[in-house]
Amino acid sequence: MSDQNVHNAGFTSSGIAGGSLASSMMSREAIASKGGVHSGGPTATLQKMGATGSTHSSGFTSSGISRGSQASQMMSQEAKAHGGGTPRGSTTSTVQSISMGGKGGRH
Repeated sequence: MSDQNVHNAGFTSSGIAGGSLASSMMSREAIASKGGVHSGGPTATLQKMGATGSTHSSGFTSSGISRGSQASQMMSQEAKAHGGGTPRGSTTSTVQSISMGGKGGRH
């Protein structure tokens, strides 16, 4: 289900779908970074996973992050970098939210 949720958000094998949550995220991220979407950020990460259908296999599942997965390593690294928590809007929290069918990076 998580891969389908990512696809439904507009992250597809043929690119980001116009008018989707994905395009809105990409636009906000590009404006915030003064013109680009950075590798490793929420939009780039979700697009890569949407293009390959690898969200679930990376450990972002519809029931949470899988123990011992790439997703759990990302979450751990972000938590360490932010003093013990994974902040709202971070790559990990955004990818997990969208994997569960949420609105992800919307604030």
